[in-house]
Amino acid sequence: MDLNSSLSSNTINVVSTLTKPTEDAKSSPTSSSSSSSSELHKPISYWPGVYHSPVTDALWNERASINERLFDIPDDAPPPTELLTRTPSESRTTIVYAFSSDSTLREQYKDPWNEFRIGKLLEDLDVLACAVSFKHCSDDDITTRPLMLVTASVDRIVLKKPISVDKDLKISGSIIWVGRSSIEIQMQVITQGNGPDDSDSVALTAKFIFVARDYKTSKAAQVNRLTPETEQEKFLFDGAEARDKARMKRGEDKKQSDKSEVNRLEASLSEGRIFCDMPALADRDSILLRDTRLENALICHPQQRNLHGRIFGGFLMHRAYELAFSTAYAFAGIVPSFLEVDHVDFYKPVDVGDFLRFKSCVLYTEHDNPDQPLIYVEVVAHVTRPEMRSSVVSNTFYFTFTVRPEAKATKNGFRLRNVVPATEEEARRVLERMDAEDLQRSQSI
Repeated sequence: MDLNSSLSSNTINVVSTLTKPTEDAKSSPTSSSSSSSSELHKPISYWPGVYHSPVTDALWNERASINERLFDIPDDAPPPTELLTRTPSESRTTIVYAFSSDSTLREQYKDPWNEFRIGKLLEDLDVLACAVSFKHCSDDDITTRPLMLVTASVDRIVLKKPISVDKDLKISGSIIWVGRSSIEIQMQVITQGNGPDDSDSVALTAKFIFVARDYKTSKAAQVNRLTPETEQEKFLFDGAEARDKARMKRGEDKKQSDKSEVNRLEASLSEGRIFCDMPALADRDSILLRDTRLENALICHPQQRNLHGRIFGGFLMHRAYELAFSTAYAFAGIVPSFLEVDHVDFYKPVDVGDFLRFKSCVLYTEHDNPDQPLIYVEVVAHVTRPEMRSSVVSNTFYFTFTVRPEAKATKNGFRLRNVVPATEEEARRVLERMDAEDLQRSQSI
């Protein structure tokens, strides 16, 4: 099946950002409107410094009426007064990458191993999820101030099959559930089949959670209601509602320490204590968690801000992914293969000018499947303010990697080492992540 044969009316074509700013995008039969086909690559003139990529540029015209309101909000503009009821189809949006015919676009998404750059895909997923949320929350009233929508968390991003940069690709985003001020968006990355008889297939799935804030007060704001129409939409709505209740319950029951928890901590720390106290007798197939660490730092620039003037969440995920990949690479000794983003939390906003430090480590490894050993990597982002002598965690990211069998074959005697914590704080982080993974697996059965 051809990708173009199943495109909805809310379909946007992605073109290279390396073309001339005045160059019109190539018209395509999948274009949603004449304006989008003729001015899809119009330069961003409202806010030249805002973060942009092929996807943000492609989505710009789609949200132009909302975007213009964000740049000139009157001080006395009232908040939205009327909640609307919308269906998932009203905000559902698909973006299309014509990699097979656009060699320049292909170059922007290709990594050194001629594969798709996962970090850039994380950026694009965040941008599309935000665009879908804006569509759902828009009240079509130009006299009110629009809501501020921010990424609260990423529930899970799972790679189901490799993504080729040589084949056309599309990403579809749809609202599947709303609460009072929160929105869950389901994303699918769909790859083109190998031939006329080979149907398109889902290569990656993701769930993003956004929260709405009042633009002036920054307090939680109510969002438009959602009415699922089809049986599939109702099924997804019920599943998302159950997950929301489970998240609230876990928050209320947050990790009470008992005897079994103490025993688990002791067992987890036993090998680490040997490393610290009797290093000559330590297991040579193991390594201390602290010895897997990597770190980098950056100053956040205006070119990385979003429409609200803060650092774009997709940019943070991209940078975290690059460090996580490097951490797994240095640990395994061969090129790792991405499997999934297990969870991302956005605790604090990151502002222009912030000194941001990313710290990573391998939390633990699993060897249950010899053909696909697993490497669990944690990345923590800190906003550091030297003048105030403060450092605050802004984000936590959890990634899972493996190593390909063909890569292992090039390295005789390859084996991933076990990672052991040396402190109680490290042991608690490892056990909490293991418990979260076990819970996710039980829910997916």
